[in-house]
Amino acid sequence: MRLFIVFISVAALLSSCDNSRVFEDNKDFSKRAWTLGDTVAFEFSIPEPTANYNLLCNIRNTLDYPYSRIFVNYTLEDSTHRVLVTKLVSDYLFDVKTGEPHGNSGIGDIYDHRFSLESRKLTAGKYFVKLQQYMRTDTLQGVLAAGVRVEKIGA
Repeated sequence: MRLFIVFISVAALLSSCDNSRVFEDNKDFSKRAWTLGDTVAFEFSIPEPTANYNLLCNIRNTLDYPYSRIFVNYTLEDSTHRVLVTKLVSDYLFDVKTGEPHGNSGIGDIYDHRFSLESRKLTAGKYFVKLQQYMRTDTLQGVLAAGVRVEKIGA
């Protein structure tokens, strides 16, 4: 019986593996707020010669977040720090009409969101991503973390 439980546990663990994820990391904000000066930066490597990838933004927030939407400046650089793209992206964290939070809730009033930054072809090498909040306030209350996820399309 004990061997059967171990087998089921290992099978469940292996089936939950995420084959499309190439990179994922999040940076926590110690004061439960994302200030205008807080640029979160990530470095990742692409192993394949050429493939298509989705680049996604992760946001973790609480119910203290004062707006329905978030705006983020996104910059992608290659290994020489040449800027490949800079753009403003946004997503709704709360329903505009009802105020109900979107995203996945794991613990109490904490919600995780993932939205697209872009899809693009990347060649093998090192890349750098920077994220900055671009809201009407210097201190964006209720944001616990921001991050980046890179997924290979079709994996």
